[in-house]
Amino acid sequence: MTHAGVTDAVVGPATVGTLIDVLRARGYQVVGPTVRDGAIVYDEIRGAGELPVGWTDVQDAGRYRLERRRDAALFGYAVGPHSWKQHLLPPRLRLLTTRRDGDGGFEVEEEPVPRGAVAFLGVRSCELHAIAIQDRVLLGGRHTDRDYAARRGEVFVVAVNCHEPGGTCFCVSMNTGPAVREGYDLVLSEILDGEHRILLEAGTPRGVEVLEELGGRAAEASDRAAARSAVDGAADRMGRTVDAADLRDLLADNLEHPRWDEVAQRCLSCGNCTMVCPTCYCTSVEDVSDLTGGTAERWRSWESCFSLDHSHTHGGDVRASGRSRYRQWLTHKFGTWHDQFGTSGCVGCGRCVTWCPVGIDVTEELTAIRANSAAGDPETLIRGPAGEAGDDIR
Repeated sequence: MTHAGVTDAVVGPATVGTLIDVLRARGYQVVGPTVRDGAIVYDEIRGAGELPVGWTDVQDAGRYRLERRRDAALFGYAVGPHSWKQHLLPPRLRLLTTRRDGDGGFEVEEEPVPRGAVAFLGVRSCELHAIAIQDRVLLGGRHTDRDYAARRGEVFVVAVNCHEPGGTCFCVSMNTGPAVREGYDLVLSEILDGEHRILLEAGTPRGVEVLEELGGRAAEASDRAAARSAVDGAADRMGRTVDAADLRDLLADNLEHPRWDEVAQRCLSCGNCTMVCPTCYCTSVEDVSDLTGGTAERWRSWESCFSLDHSHTHGGDVRASGRSRYRQWLTHKFGTWHDQFGTSGCVGCGRCVTWCPVGIDVTEELTAIRANSAAGDPETLIRGPAGEAGDDIR
């Protein structure tokens, strides 16, 4: 059994249900993986029976489906269409309400900040890196997002070491996984080498407190070795790879590469990639009113750089073509994000590849630009395939 000061233990898979109960008893709303509408999504869960027991996901460019596993793994999948962003930066949020008063004026009521503690169960390493990136953007600058700060400050993180990469994962290339390294209260490793067991490790004092309530036996060297072996195996089975070295400079030097025209012929500008991305943070604000004009509300919603309105200014749209919008997204995500936030904006989760309806693969696009840039005709790369000098808004 665990005792004060012990930071790891081995428990049976049923103890995950106990973990959920303990967190709920401590006042946390537990959000974790569950099966809904043919996908594994993140939603509130009240017991272990709601977890995706025995399910895995099969992913490729433009393809996602669930399949039954041959075991009863609790976390034997990669990632689905949801990211934890939706619980920290909601897709749609009311900011304020205005109401006319009887004297011809109006009252403004700001939306209260959210209250209540939340526990995230089953956070992958790539997703922890994504949350850290969102923290940098929304908390680390001159202007802190009030709502995000309130939601983020109360999160108890139960991370999971990834043992089952998806067909579109490339976290190894981005140095964001599959092993969890930091940013968690508890991390679990699900071991399936004959004895189905879970290695639990605490990363914070409150993680230790929860661990002490769960019982179990002391972790042995063989347990830790089995957990490391499973992570190493996941790293060897990555579905995708990409050379991430010097991407900022590579993309900056190839703004008129012919590959932008090739991808524009396939891209639908639907914005799916930005909606499923765990780090995209763009939002827009709109005002709506009732039919009488007595009440108006201001709402914030997720926005995509693939929409025309995203770059609209007085006189027209800055990025009118699909080519320019795709280029903006890719060069920002892998390039100029470094200038703004000191890191890449991509964590290699592969969601943008899986959920692109036409299967555009960012790793393929980056590899093609690198290969053609090294071997191509410099004049073609500068002027583009039509022989015309390009501009920034084409």
